[in-house]
Amino acid sequence: MNRLAITILGALIVSAAPALAQAPAAPTPNSTAARVDPARIDQVIRGTFTRAPAEWQARVELDDTQRTCTERRNHVSGAEADAIQARERATVVLPPDGRFLGDWRRGFEVANSGRGGQFSDPANTVAGGNCYACHQMDPKELSFGTLGPSLAAYGRERNFDPELIREAYIKIYNSQAVVACSNMPRFGATKFLSVDQIRDVLAYLFDRESPVNK
Repeated sequence: MNRLAITILGALIVSAAPALAQAPAAPTPNSTAARVDPARIDQVIRGTFTRAPAEWQARVELDDTQRTCTERRNHVSGAEADAIQARERATVVLPPDGRFLGDWRRGFEVANSGRGGQFSDPANTVAGGNCYACHQMDPKELSFGTLGPSLAAYGRERNFDPELIREAYIKIYNSQAVVACSNMPRFGATKFLSVDQIRDVLAYLFDRESPVNK
């Protein structure tokens, strides 16, 4: 860096110092400032969907869990987290036949598809989980998101434990039943994915022959 650049950079830092010193502290999770005005939430959401088809209007109605997490910016108290998890756990429907694993090949298709839930999707579009948008799964895949943890070797690292398979089903079916204010969609509770699709994704994670576990 030359002398002129250093001089300019120094001047910028000095000039910005008073503003930085006067900047308000970030709100703490329990402070009033950390909460979002509920009326403003509704105003923004409804304003965004004013041109949406009429059948979409119900989708912008916040349920109790969504409203609590939004108002608290996901910083809920312990009591609120317990209430959310208990309420959402009650929505979980386990497979009636007790079978949690489907076909891992179909599971890859579900995990790799981002279709469904868009204005442009035809009515008969089969929705996908779009899991690769947030997670690494098959370690050989080059494109994956990092918002969520890596799921590579997921079943193998858990010794293909049946109880952990069951818990993973619940997490996919309704993530809020496991982690309050989770960023993960509630795939089963919202009927975005079917029970069979969730079982196929579980097979992709837990089947010994799945590339995820190779």
